[in-house]
Amino acid sequence: MIIVRPIQQSDLKALHRIAIESGHGFTSLPVNEKLLKQRINHAEESFNKAVTQAGKEGYLFVMEDSKTGEVVGTSGIEAAVGLDDAFYHYHLGKVVHSSRELNIYNTVETLSLCNDYTGASEICTLFLSDSHRKDNNGRFLSRFRFLFIAEHKARFSETIIAEMRGVSDEQGRSPFWQWLEEHFFSMDFPTADYLTGIGKKVFIAELMPKYPIYVNLLSKGAQAVIDKVHPQTVPALRLLEAEGFARRGYVDIFDAGPTVESHVNSIKTVNESRRCQVIIGAVQSTDNYIICNSKVTNFRATQTALSLRETAKQVVITQKVADALLVKEGDWVRLVAN
Repeated sequence: MIIVRPIQQSDLKALHRIAIESGHGFTSLPVNEKLLKQRINHAEESFNKAVTQAGKEGYLFVMEDSKTGEVVGTSGIEAAVGLDDAFYHYHLGKVVHSSRELNIYNTVETLSLCNDYTGASEICTLFLSDSHRKDNNGRFLSRFRFLFIAEHKARFSETIIAEMRGVSDEQGRSPFWQWLEEHFFSMDFPTADYLTGIGKKVFIAELMPKYPIYVNLLSKGAQAVIDKVHPQTVPALRLLEAEGFARRGYVDIFDAGPTVESHVNSIKTVNESRRCQVIIGAVQSTDNYIICNSKVTNFRATQTALSLRETAKQVVITQKVADALLVKEGDWVRLVAN
């Protein structure tokens, strides 16, 4: 059985392996054992903390194959970004240059550095090993987070965002960053990306151009990748768009990948999820659901067939599933059709 649970100290080796597998552009998982350990510590503190409003908490989960005990993926939620370190984006805007006398009217796109998403909750750090990219595991690893948010809304902001990985090659070279590097930074993309991942963001404020950048002054290669996603990220973007996430003109300052957002109550999984009481027994249905318990520290989620009794707000699950979810008969769970 595939389950999702909060990360713990014993997962450090697996998280380090995932950080290596994820490659360039995966800023939230730097290949640095000390920082990964700090990330785990922060997650454990967050899961154990009594919370009444979104703050500096960071929730990191792992996907585990219960047959082997192997950790095969990870997924996270930041409760409120930008409260400690500035959270930067470029916003795509327009400037009009016109002269009625000369009958000239030109519209020019601009990129303006901003911190507009400060305080928003961010879904992040999604990675699944190749061996388990099947059986809807990728969808499950993304969507369960919305069940967690729906069950514990007080812990999160009303605005939920996701930064999508932008275009870069196998060596981690970003066409967008190459232009910035040439004119402002003298630092390659993997290095800048790594420094951001380990929390050293001061250089952004020190070196990033403060005034709007005219897009038509960028190289053709840089212009071509603005608001575009890495080929491997296309399925994740489509899934989020199906959930109701949309682009609002914000892009990453390093690779120009898009940021998508949604109000928490507009997310499809949040709206369609329901709370039910557990009945343990034989399951007649083959309908597949994502289901989680109502806990925080001992949170568990899985995908499974179950029998739903909608009128009575009850759900029938097997003893095996109940054990995996750490629930007993009469406990409340949250679920959504997969």
